[in-house]
Amino acid sequence: MHGRVHFGVRASRVAGTLAALASLALALGAGPHSSSANAAHHARIGDGRGGVRKHRIGSFASPTYVAHAPGAPRYLYVVEQGGTVRVVDHGNVRSQPFLDISGQVSSGGERGLLSIAFDPHYGRNRRFYAYYTNGGGNIEIDEFRAASSIHALERSRRRMIVIPHPGAANHNGGQLQFGPDGLLYAGTGDGGGAGDPRENAQNKHKLLGKLLRIDPHKHGRKRYRVPHGNPFVGKPGRNEIYALGLRNPFRFSFDGRRILIGDVGQDEWEEVDFEGHRALHGANFGWDHFEGDHRFNYPGDNEAPRPKHRYRPPIFEYRHTASRCESAGGCAIIGGYVVRNPELRSLRGRYLYADAYKGQLRSFVPHRRRGRRDRALGIHVGHPSSFGRGANGRIYVTSLDGPVYRLVRR
Repeated sequence: MHGRVHFGVRASRVAGTLAALASLALALGAGPHSSSANAAHHARIGDGRGGVRKHRIGSFASPTYVAHAPGAPRYLYVVEQGGTVRVVDHGNVRSQPFLDISGQVSSGGERGLLSIAFDPHYGRNRRFYAYYTNGGGNIEIDEFRAASSIHALERSRRRMIVIPHPGAANHNGGQLQFGPDGLLYAGTGDGGGAGDPRENAQNKHKLLGKLLRIDPHKHGRKRYRVPHGNPFVGKPGRNEIYALGLRNPFRFSFDGRRILIGDVGQDEWEEVDFEGHRALHGANFGWDHFEGDHRFNYPGDNEAPRPKHRYRPPIFEYRHTASRCESAGGCAIIGGYVVRNPELRSLRGRYLYADAYKGQLRSFVPHRRRGRRDRALGIHVGHPSSFGRGANGRIYVTSLDGPVYRLVRR
């Protein structure tokens, strides 16, 4: 059995233990209280109805993500933390895994196989990509090929990126997605430890605490190509970086040419960042100088505060005290998707999110610089780890307790 994902709320939660997430929350110290008016919407943790219900499609071993392959609408691919990917075929879970790289994956706590992404031209080239923590605890992104829709070729593994992750075992990020430009995006955590002690998120020479953008196809002797339009090409900094200042962007998604990033906070604030594709170029989301839309100063950090205008404020945030994760609304945001599935009419145009500790599914309307009309769906999922988008925009939710659900009309 593998340890649960803890999502990096504080450094004290680091480690591969089988204790329940709710129990871990009790070990946290309360953060300081503050309040201020800002551009982000402060969510009210109330009640509401979204006109939907959850339909269980199967049970898995600590599922962390759900994906579908272009051109293969009958199949759903469920990622398991320990290093396997399962296939759901017309509602039936196949006994043989699509992929098994458990021998290469270190799992437990926040580590494991965290997501996969299928190439937009998967029907032609059979390529897909995996984001995981390897045996050394480092972040690794690899390319694989599939022999068929139900069987990947493990021996086809091509290592693309290895990001050193020394010290702490938390804040690994974990999301891979192809963007509207056909390029591969990856969200990396800041490397762990409270307050980003190594200052990775603001360091343009480090790949931690960033949103990366690459062309994953092999280019000559290079394992991948860096697009010429990346903001630090020809400038000081790593060329793969597309945006910076993130703490633990465990989940992000695209809605057309817009991106929404669920960034896990530390002491008080969980946030959703929202940018159009052009504005995302070189964007700095503020961590570790800001948590949400609020200045962050960790004890012992003597660095002078930087001007607020240098950073992009979140579109949406909600508050908690670290000692009251369950009752206050949660401590670790799980970002989802903007619903475009016509079957879910009551949620059309609304962004779904949850909290790993609270388990309540919620949604709001993303609008310019503010999230509006936040409300609960009236659905609870124990220890949610991710949302997924399937064929025809169908929406799924994974639970670390085992179940994977599809959202359907009530």
